[in-house]
Amino acid sequence: MSENSTRSEIFDTGHPEIKAARIEIAASPSIIFGILSDPRRHKEIDGSNTITSNISGPERLDLGSKFGMQMRLGINYRITNRVVEFRENELIAWRHVGRWVWRYELKAIGPNLTQVTESFDGSTIPAISRYWLNFRKAYPWVQLAVAKSLVRLKNVAEQK
Repeated sequence: MSENSTRSEIFDTGHPEIKAARIEIAASPSIIFGILSDPRRHKEIDGSNTITSNISGPERLDLGSKFGMQMRLGINYRITNRVVEFRENELIAWRHVGRWVWRYELKAIGPNLTQVTESFDGSTIPAISRYWLNFRKAYPWVQLAVAKSLVRLKNVAEQK
């Protein structure tokens, strides 16, 4: 199935600073988690098209792991993320200096079928980060990037 015909479901989280979407993927949680926990593969699934390359980090992420990315959003920059939530084959989340969190939650819903929810959580960030996201009008853009990332993740995971 092509990215153009596949859609993830955007849903209201009940909090204006948490943007989320979900999708069903015909792959096991372990296959999907393997992709998410390998920072070298994040460019493949980046729905924001801002990751240009992986510059540092382990081959496989775990709680507390740090990994760096070369990014481009108007300008080139580098960012270091740290894994802040981790449950093998169920949950992985990371954040950077801005302290907003990208979170993936996986739930097996059938044989070789997994529901994946991705969220961008800006609900507990410092005031300066909140100001920055609002100034940039980031939330609508982030909502679409989350939804697109899930479609890319589905396409990558179902190729295995």
